[in-house]
Amino acid sequence: MDKHQTVTHGEWPIMELLWESPKTLMELVAILTEQMGWSKSTITTMVRRMDDKGLITFHTEGRTKIFRPSVSRAEVTAQETTSLLERAYNGSIGLLVSAMAHRNDLTKADIDELYAILKEAEERTK
Repeated sequence: MDKHQTVTHGEWPIMELLWESPKTLMELVAILTEQMGWSKSTITTMVRRMDDKGLITFHTEGRTKIFRPSVSRAEVTAQETTSLLERAYNGSIGLLVSAMAHRNDLTKADIDELYAILKEAEERTK
């Protein structure tokens, strides 16, 4: 995924829906009008821009366009995580975890999960 293809805050709801399953514009409009209160023209504009950016693509069935993501959730979340680390924590995972731990935002389950992730990472580096 190109760095210039970042998913904006407003594009996330569309990506979430398309990661679930491909959808027509009218399906997106129906869902997003109800969930987000967006107008058809807003959704149409966003979908067109996302297609221009290469975030989504479509195929045509008859006169209907079926949209689907061009990038995986894993690609997008990895880029977002890297961007957050660089912007807010100067690239330091330790500072991020420290900030979460000092705010008492980590549950026992979170800590256990982090230990398991770190143990797995350590095994891969041996």
